[in-house]
Amino acid sequence: MNLTEQLLHALKKHGARQIFGIPGDFALPYFRIIEESKILPLYTLSHEPGVGFAADASARINAGLGVAAVTYGAGALNMINSVAAAFAEKSPLVVLSGGPGKGESGSGLLLHHQAKTLDSQFQIFKEITCDQVRLDDAARAPADIARVLASCQRHSEPVYIEIPRDMVAVPCAEVVAQAPMAVDQDALNACVDEILQRLVQARSPVLMAGVEVRRYRLEAKVAALTRRLGLPVVTSFMGRGLLSDQDAPLLGTYMGVAGFPEITQLVESSDGLFLLGEIICDTNFAVSKTKIDMRKTIQALNNQVNIGYHTYANLPLAALVDRMLARSGSVDKPFSVTRQVFARHLPADAARITPTDIATAVNDLMAEHGKLPIASDMGDCLFTAMEIEHTALVAPGYYATMGFGVPAGLGLQAATGHRALILVGDGAFQMTGWELGNCQRYGWDPIVLVFNNASWEMLRTFQPESGFNDLGHWGFAEMAAGLGGDGVRVGSRAELKAALDQAMATRGRFQLIDITLARGVLSDTLARFVAGVKRLNAPK
Repeated sequence: MNLTEQLLHALKKHGARQIFGIPGDFALPYFRIIEESKILPLYTLSHEPGVGFAADASARINAGLGVAAVTYGAGALNMINSVAAAFAEKSPLVVLSGGPGKGESGSGLLLHHQAKTLDSQFQIFKEITCDQVRLDDAARAPADIARVLASCQRHSEPVYIEIPRDMVAVPCAEVVAQAPMAVDQDALNACVDEILQRLVQARSPVLMAGVEVRRYRLEAKVAALTRRLGLPVVTSFMGRGLLSDQDAPLLGTYMGVAGFPEITQLVESSDGLFLLGEIICDTNFAVSKTKIDMRKTIQALNNQVNIGYHTYANLPLAALVDRMLARSGSVDKPFSVTRQVFARHLPADAARITPTDIATAVNDLMAEHGKLPIASDMGDCLFTAMEIEHTALVAPGYYATMGFGVPAGLGLQAATGHRALILVGDGAFQMTGWELGNCQRYGWDPIVLVFNNASWEMLRTFQPESGFNDLGHWGFAEMAAGLGGDGVRVGSRAELKAALDQAMATRGRFQLIDITLARGVLSDTLARFVAGVKRLNAPK
């Protein structure tokens, strides 16, 4: 086999299920092999940021490798923001980039798509990936590919693979996967003993599940662990959607002053807070009602465990959860929790729609037809998602980039085969909403809810005096037909309900519901979040 075929087989063996990409001249040789070999299906989109977001979402939803394939320079550099988002939120994304041939630098001419030097792109991607390789040596390539893909899985972070265009068809040996990381069993046992002792001694222990629980395929095991220990469990803002299909004592999502008061009280008063796979960031903890002393928590993240003032290094999360399960017996402890209640039964009347009305309408829809996985953009659409019943969710909750939602929804449907519900604001839709035009080629039919207040409304909440937050009222619904879907504009709750029912009944074409919202009208959750941030940042 040639080098590209061996790379594709290695990607598949490591959990990749599809490739999202955009070709270019430096990438044409390896794109041809992707297409002709049929080792992994290839989905081409319209703009490199969308390629990155779609591949990221596929990795998140399937807890496998996402793959984004682009050309050198103009392609790869156009995808930097998407890769940065994946790095920040610990998503195992593999970036494949075509590259100049090994002899092309000898002409004495600058090469098109070159930035500062031919190596600039490689150096830039070092900042937002955990491992990198240029496959310029066929003899070394199998070991290099194995190392980089192992890094991607071990750290659950993006990696970068550059393929010189004169190397794609060079004969290459098979890629042999690296052995799993060795674990110090004595350290693991000591760590588990200490964690279990702390949880048993705590008056009010709580487990908070974070994104690494999904990244390492641990949801079922974590659910079993919480049942064995009788531990109430919450998710963070970033971790929303975790455990949604598991039998676990899940109360809801911790959001400090913006969230369910009972959950806020439970988390912030806990003397045994176990942060499992949780990124310690501002979107998760900046609006705590009472500041949490992180030194008194148990933190398991990034292959290490921090307890109080000391650290157990080189302990993978999967090994920790497996050993805790083994030490926790085989009998579930009884538990009783007060779960968060979500609004239902939206009146089908002529009242103007609010974001909270959208959440209620979606709750009604899923109660009747079953759960839909959600891809949400950043903005009030994501805070509205916090008011929707627990279901699978992909969203940029920490990196907070706009433009994620629509391509992520496409990646979600490509990866799972399930119809996606996409929540997106009008500002973000202007960035990447046009990727919907690719749905008709692949048979994707997401339901897209556009929160249209002709404004960057979340930005307005923090700086209401600025006119640059105003956007024109684009006719997204009218544009849908030209993109191969169906669109409708709604302004009342009755129209919203009718549009959702029609969208659910229509398959084979994407359904876009352009929801007219009044400026200044926020979801209940975002209103509480903004008030909390302003209160915390007010001059003392």
